Amino acid sequence: MIHQETLTLATSRPGLKECTGEVSSVVRRSGISQGWVNVFCQHTSASLVIMENADPSARRDLEAWLERLVPADDLHFEHTLEGPDDMPSHIKMALTRTSETIPVGDGGRLLLGTWQGIFLWEHRTEPHTRRIVVTVQGEKRPMPS
Repeated sequence: MIHQETLTLATSRPGLKECTGEVSSVVRRSGISQGWVNVFCQHTSASLVIMENADPSARRDLEAWLERLVPADDLHFEHTLEGPDDMPSHIKMALTRTSETIPVGDGGRLLLGTWQGIFLWEHRTEPHTRRIVVTVQGEKRPMPS
């Protein structure tokens, strides 16, 4: 059994935006009790990561580290058609991930670790609407008799 939905997430600034709840909702709607879910970001200036969701300072440290690694004011970038954050956003996406695969079990639950969450990572400074394709594959729950 395969179930697929596209989520639309609005961003207002650069940074990590948790979407674990939205992905969990798709898994529940799928009726799949055991299998996997793939979460795919359809953009070249945003990415996905699994990151700690308990202490926000861990996310802030990750965001700050990547910003130091790929600053927007690098004068060596040629691709700046959409502004100074254009090429840095593409590099940040390439250094992170555009998809994550998470096991599904226990009757249709994401089998994330205790402190893990799924995050859309917006790399652009302007607000955007991002599309995330969620594909769930596995065995469907038996219908109650």
